Amino acid sequence: MAYGSFEDLDVWKRGCRLAVRIYELLKDCKDFGLKDQMTRASVSIPSNIAEGAERDSKAEFIRFLHIAKGSAAELRTQVYIARKIGILTDEAQKEMTEELKTISSKLHSLIKSL
Repeated sequence: MAYGSFEDLDVWKRGCRLAVRIYELLKDCKDFGLKDQMTRASVSIPSNIAEGAERDSKAEFIRFLHIAKGSAAELRTQVYIARKIGILTDEAQKEMTEELKTISSKLHSLIKSL
């Protein structure tokens, strides 16, 4: 897959938008433990994509993409928990779950293309 920079990757852009959205959804959340876990996992997705892309090694890039994919799964689990305990609405949970599934799929495709 040819690209000039990690900033050109759609999956990185989506990851950044998702992290911002998580911060927006949780800005008034008083459960600081879960909020911290969720914001860290959301920031981890695009951060690992960027770090891997800058490693100048296909193997390292793939390794970091796998880490980003793991963070997406971690966040998806936390989104389900946040909904069950009333931190997120059904609508927000569905929105985040769908986007996280899309990001995971795009990461999987990028890994396979490399």
